[in-house]
Amino acid sequence: MRRTPERRGVAILAMRTNRRDFTWFAARSLIVDRSAVRVGERAPGMTSASITSDDVLVVRPSSLGDVVYALCVVSDIRRHRPRAAIDWVAERGFVPLVELCPDVRRIVPFALRSWRKAPFAPRTWNEIAAFRTSLRATRYGAILDLQEQVKGALIARMARGTRHGFDRASIREPLATLGDDVHHRVSRDLHFVERTRRLAGAALGYAPQGPPRWPLRVPQASKPLPDRPYVVALHATSRDDKLWPEADWRRVLEASHRAGFASVLPWGSASEHARSERLAQGIEGASVPAWLSLHDVAALLARASLAIGVDTGFTHLAAALGTPTIAIFNVTDPARHGVACAGAHASDLGRRGAAPSADDVLAAAGAHLRSAPRC
Repeated sequence: MRRTPERRGVAILAMRTNRRDFTWFAARSLIVDRSAVRVGERAPGMTSASITSDDVLVVRPSSLGDVVYALCVVSDIRRHRPRAAIDWVAERGFVPLVELCPDVRRIVPFALRSWRKAPFAPRTWNEIAAFRTSLRATRYGAILDLQEQVKGALIARMARGTRHGFDRASIREPLATLGDDVHHRVSRDLHFVERTRRLAGAALGYAPQGPPRWPLRVPQASKPLPDRPYVVALHATSRDDKLWPEADWRRVLEASHRAGFASVLPWGSASEHARSERLAQGIEGASVPAWLSLHDVAALLARASLAIGVDTGFTHLAAALGTPTIAIFNVTDPARHGVACAGAHASDLGRRGAAPSADDVLAAAGAHLRSAPRC
């Protein structure tokens, strides 16, 4: 059986990226796309006039919170290059998130998670071929690789155009720099939002200005919302070490009821549903909805009086939507991942190794509700 580029690409994409994959990646990545120019540093004279096409491809397929934050580059690009057409590569599960941004012309779905489960199945080969065909349908003036991982570099190499990414000193996985043509140094000490804005600006020849903006348009909710002002409690996270004590959550929910607010506890998995039920049990006004789609969660958050959540994607989404938001940190660094970058309506509490108390959260909640009441 003849091994086509798409089938060879499956083997690359299906692998878990680590140091042992270096030889495989270096030897095989050119098979995916031979159109790359020589890898090198950014040309000193590169400006927006140097780019011959108005089409821009953004490669940031995952995860939810990072895709939310990366979407702020759309506003910058639209402001500085109003004629640009922006396409986006997103994991299938996050396509509904990117759909909230009307300034994205086309979304190219990416299904690495399912491809890894059956890397040599004919269906996977066919899907890889269709993905590559869709990706290569346009020649881009600039490809912005914001993923910082080898999988992002591989996607960028499949596309046609000049690929821009972080340099070895700036990127999460240095091996990924092999997939980009032009490298940009952006300090890793900056918040992820600022890093993405600076890379996009360097690639397209402009300097980002002002606070970040998210041009998101939330659809009408397909599920009923509370008939009075409500607080959304985002307790769920993919990492157990990010969880906040259930006793603290119950104190916050009880205080919300006493203040006249309903509480909504969305969930995504069976274990999260069970936790929502435990937290809401016996607290008047606290409700556990049926499973919500990403669009329905966005509608729920956009209309909330306040969102309180751990360091998880939906907490970042609430802040990007302009909802008063409190993010609870105890493992990750809020200076790099916090919601305060979105504006005065968003606050970060806690730090790495020190979670905030329930009293801290209630004090911040009171301040937000007094300064930004919603009807």
